[in-house]
Parts: sequence; structure tokens; C-alpha cells
Amino acid sequence: MKKMRIAIAHQAAIVALLSACSVAQAQSSVTLYGAADAALLYTNRSLGEDGGNAGKQFSLVDSGWNSSRFGLRGSEDLGGGVHANFTLESGISVANGGLNDSNGNFFGRQVWISLAGNFGEVKAGLQYSPFLYAVEEADPRGFSDFGSGAIIYVDNVLATGLFNSNAVSYTTPELAGFTGQAMLALGGTPGDFQAGRQYSIGLKYEHGGLAINAALYDGNSGGTASTPVPSTIEFIGRTLGASYHFGAVTAKASFTNYKVAGSFNSNVFAGGLLYAVTPAFILNGGVWFTSDRNETSNNSVLGAIGAQYYLSKATAVYAQAAVVHNNGQMDTGLGINGALYGAEGTTVGADVGLRHFF
Repeated sequence: MKKMRIAIAHQAAIVALLSACSVAQAQSSVTLYGAADAALLYTNRSLGEDGGNAGKQFSLVDSGWNSSRFGLRGSEDLGGGVHANFTLESGISVANGGLNDSNGNFFGRQVWISLAGNFGEVKAGLQYSPFLYAVEEADPRGFSDFGSGAIIYVDNVLATGLFNSNAVSYTTPELAGFTGQAMLALGGTPGDFQAGRQYSIGLKYEHGGLAINAALYDGNSGGTASTPVPSTIEFIGRTLGASYHFGAVTAKASFTNYKVAGSFNSNVFAGGLLYAVTPAFILNGGVWFTSDRNETSNNSVLGAIGAQYYLSKATAVYAQAAVVHNNGQMDTGLGINGALYGAEGTTVGADVGLRHFF
């Protein structure tokens, strides 16, 4: 009987241990996610090495609408409403299997860990800036990789502000419709705190169908971040944007300034509409006017429209068309991949593609 009681006790302990493991497993999760996007791109002109028109182009490009990527995200419930979260995300190229739309490193888009709860969220690692979030949310075409404000952003400052290395950020909980965010990226150079130092703050207000975003970015060159695609260009950025959602239509407008050291001081005025014809069929369009405050003869006008049709919740086909006119030294292009910079004069282009999310 004594041996039987011991065996039963051992079995009960094993059951309790397995139950505890099951509960712990239920309190944490890891998810693989991503997107694959490819398109056929045509432009009637392209920028040559001498700054002139190099002629027509027709090519297969990665990320025609939005960036191809894959990543891991996870969350663990620590109790008391507090969660530990992490994200590892890499940009990939559907066209050639390499890295793309990141800072050139593996997991070059995002690598961060955070604590989140009723106090807000504290995040540390490679991450997006509040300035980027504000510019993206006010973009009428959802920051598409073709014919949107994303081209103007990258044309001015490349990966700076998109992928911030060595960064710590804090996001407040929502209070009366307001949410604030602040980020500081440390340059990491001994004896020179200012080298590579970047900071950004943002404030968002939402009420009903109205959303207003304002943000500031201030970054220095230098630092220890090793990124093949430059991510520490010295610039000051400011943006103010608003959107209003009514029925199936969303209207957006924004002002953004990119003051780049030794280069343009660009004012960008943007506006456009998104129309959900049906839940599966979405149209959008926008116009962006860019003017160099240092020399107003340097200016450009970019206009674009796009249509998406969802074959399922995870797969969509799309078509986009855009035209840009550059004056003076302005070199605004049509697309992040294959047409980032444009020649002087008028360039017309279009792409058709396929996206899949997982």
C-alpha cells in the first residue's frame, strides 16, 4: 500500500507539472508572419548616370505595392496586465531572393523587445520612428512602394528614420483620444554622444472618424550603426497630417518638411482619397507637391492612383499608375524598387502585381 501511495503521488506530480507547462505555454505565443509581393513595372523614362533620360524600362520588381518581408513576433503574459513582446523582421526580395527594403542587414527592418501594460509600452532595439508612423498614417495611398509619399521620404533620407538602430522608445496609453510616443537612438561612439544620435517624438489624436498626427525627427550623422543602406543621414523632419473617415471613403492631407544637411530643404504637401468600393475592392489616389525652400525652382509634382482586389483574405492583385514632373535639380521618382529617382521633365509609369500575406 505504501508503494502504491508513492506511485500515485508521483503520477499526481507529473500531471501537475504537465498542467503547469500547458498553462505556461498558453500564456505565451510565437507567430511566423510575412508578405510576398512582386510586380511588372514599366516607365517611359528613367534616370541615367549623367542625370539625363536613359530611356524606357520594363522589368520584374520586388515589392510593387508593399515591402516583401518575413518575421517572428511573440508575446508572453507576465501577469497583472503586463506582457513581454518581441519582433524580428527581415526585408526580402521576391525578385532575386536577397535582402530588400531594409537597412541591408539580416532582420534589418525590426529587432526589438518590449514591456507593455497599463503604463504604456517601453521598447528597445531596431525600430521605426514616431516620425515615420505619422508620415505613413497620413499618406493617402498607404505608403505604397509605388506612387506614394514613401518614394519622397526615401528619395530624401533613404533609411534614416525608417530603421533606427540602438533605439529606446516609450508609447503612452491612450488618454482622452491622445497617444504620445518618444524615441531616442544612441549613436554608440565613445566620447561623442552626439555622433549618430537620433530622436523623434509624435502625438496622435483620434475621435470618431477624425485622426490628427504630428511628429518631429532630429538625427545626426555618424555613430556605430553598420548599415549598407545609410540610416544616419543628418536631417530634421517635421510633419502634420489629418484623416477623416466617412462611410466607405477616407480623406487624408498632410504637410511634411525634410531639411537635409548640405542638400534639399523640401516642403511636401499631400492629399488624396481612399474608397472601399466593396470589402474586396479598394481604390485610392493622391497628389504630392514638393518644393525646395533653398531654391524654389527645384520642385516636383507626383500623382498616382491604384486599385486592389482581394482574391481572399490573404491574397490580392493590384494595378497602379503614376506620373511625376521634375523641375530643376529635383529627382522625385515613381517607385522604391526600380524607379526611386527620376529625370528632369515628365515621367509616366505603371505596375501590376500580386501580394500574399501569411
